[in-house]
Amino acid sequence: MSAMSFPARPMLTSAANPRIKAAMALRDRRDRERTGLTVIDGTRELRRALEGGVAVQEAFICESLLAGADARAVLDRLQADRTPVQAVSEAVFARLAFGDRAEGIVAVARIPSLDLADLALSVEPLIVVIEGVEKPGNIGAVLRSADGAGADALIAADARTDLFNPNTIRASAGAIFGLPVATASSEAALTWLRDRTLRIVTARVDAERLYTDTDLTGPLAIVLGAEADGLSTAWAGPGFEAVRLPMLGAADSLNISVTAAILLYEARRQRGLPAQTL
Repeated sequence: MSAMSFPARPMLTSAANPRIKAAMALRDRRDRERTGLTVIDGTRELRRALEGGVAVQEAFICESLLAGADARAVLDRLQADRTPVQAVSEAVFARLAFGDRAEGIVAVARIPSLDLADLALSVEPLIVVIEGVEKPGNIGAVLRSADGAGADALIAADARTDLFNPNTIRASAGAIFGLPVATASSEAALTWLRDRTLRIVTARVDAERLYTDTDLTGPLAIVLGAEADGLSTAWAGPGFEAVRLPMLGAADSLNISVTAAILLYEARRQRGLPAQTL
């Protein structure tokens, strides 16, 4: 696909520019937490961020790499919002971009609220809780499944990385901007769920009940732990419904993102599809 044509813009060609250095610093979690900002890399991800009402502070574009309807829609929206857009050289863009899917646009944006108190729930909410997950790719994949299955929110309990890590944003394909998310300690998340009288279903390899034999309708939280450690003792004991996926081979568990997808879509199957998707 050929590059799109845009009006000529003054171009930054040095990675030593203070604005470029500030954006590059947001690769580091400490800088993201200090500034409350993150980096969004990719036209699809940025389009979804804008649709989700995320406040974009500044965008950097490499015009030779821009192409497609998403790029046009993003730039039109940025222009309408009067967001500063800075052209950069390919060499500078390579310093800003994440991964190997360079799409010609990287933006600096304000991280949305991650407070449990800001989560708004439906009458019969479906919540996914992930505890102690570290890999951004796994978090992003769970976010995509939660978004696809129509979950109300995702809570990262005792998270080992920040939800708005740029790699998580990319792995979620921008779904993180369409799904309410929050972070909290496991204890705080558990209190929040119980205060709202949600049933709590936990995924455990040693559970007696199969997930297919479990009612996943009504106000519900599905809780999953990191693959290496599983769930902590905070999610054990009376008041929890433990379920397992049948493992018929040598492995005793699946990746958390695969398990989340299976459980969330089983919950969706039991709940039925919203009218607008039929």
